Amino acid sequence: MTNPDEGRLWIRLIKKQRISKDIMTPCTRDNPEEALREALPKLDISQPIWMSKHVADWESYALTRFKPEHFVDPVSFDSMEISYVYAENEKKSDRRRSIWEEV
Repeated sequence: MTNPDEGRLWIRLIKKQRISKDIMTPCTRDNPEEALREALPKLDISQPIWMSKHVADWESYALTRFKPEHFVDPVSFDSMEISYVYAENEKKSDRRRSIWEEV
């Protein structure tokens, strides 16, 4: 069971516009790379290369998408999406806007 006071990182592997695999792991909003280092071996995937676009997306929206060219090793999916799932006790006013919300 997950701790309601702890945020989580949701990792989704997308193949042909469908989630082929996903996993959730404990995470802090400010350090997704550490959570990725712990979770990706469970999916048998190498670490992606974080580019400035990924950092900017994460800082603005708490989500980003990696394509196969962002991995050193070959991958069998079309993209990997990661997003932060806020803890239940985090105030909504502290949450950043979603990329999908209307302006």
